[in-house]
Amino acid sequence: MKTLVLAAGYATRLYPLTENFPKPLLEVAGKSILNWLLDDIDSLPEIDEHVIISNHRYATHFENWAKTCGLSKPVRVLDDGSTSNETRLGAVRDLQFAIDALNIDDDILVIAGDNMIDFSFRSFLDLFYEKNAAVVMVNYEPDVATLQRCGVAQLDETLRVLSMEEKPQNPKSNWCVGPFYIYKKEDLYRIEKGIKEGCGVDAPGSLVSYLCEQIPVYALDIKDCIRYDIGTLESYEEVKRIFAAKNK
Repeated sequence: MKTLVLAAGYATRLYPLTENFPKPLLEVAGKSILNWLLDDIDSLPEIDEHVIISNHRYATHFENWAKTCGLSKPVRVLDDGSTSNETRLGAVRDLQFAIDALNIDDDILVIAGDNMIDFSFRSFLDLFYEKNAAVVMVNYEPDVATLQRCGVAQLDETLRVLSMEEKPQNPKSNWCVGPFYIYKKEDLYRIEKGIKEGCGVDAPGSLVSYLCEQIPVYALDIKDCIRYDIGTLESYEEVKRIFAAKNK
């Protein structure tokens, strides 16, 4: 299994911090956001490589980070060639770009490089192997305003994803989908097929919206665990405060 890190966005809401520096490499409590994610993932024996998908502006920063990141598995940085927020490929096209560039024929763990979580990915991989199907992470979110800013899934009693909608004005459930996914190698061809058939390409959850109508997709309810979405300067400062307190 390979880790594919979606890190080609421009994080305009965090300017000036990210105007010339990638959000995943911002520091939180002594290490980068990306290290907080990959240090755990790197310990999983199924993972054999980490692939960072960057835009052209930030690729050198990731290449320099890779030289000293301290991970045990190989790290590869891909430059998708985009140079501005207006010309970005979008998360789904970036996945297809990586699959094509590396001729990937393996299961993939897809993560957004700008979120942090307070638990291990071990249970996520365990669900993937148990179900032998694509999986996503969800948490129960009671706040409608929050749901309107994220992907929202409808689930059946087995936590199979029946449908998913990005940033719905009228959410159909309280299941908020985080930007973490595992896809089987047998289903990777469906990504290119989905793009050709009009699947949304900007948000990574758009792929789930498409795939759940084609194949079984199951959800891991992270329950009392917390996911931190670092989208604004205020949320970044809050996460730094929380993790500094945890480290003490």
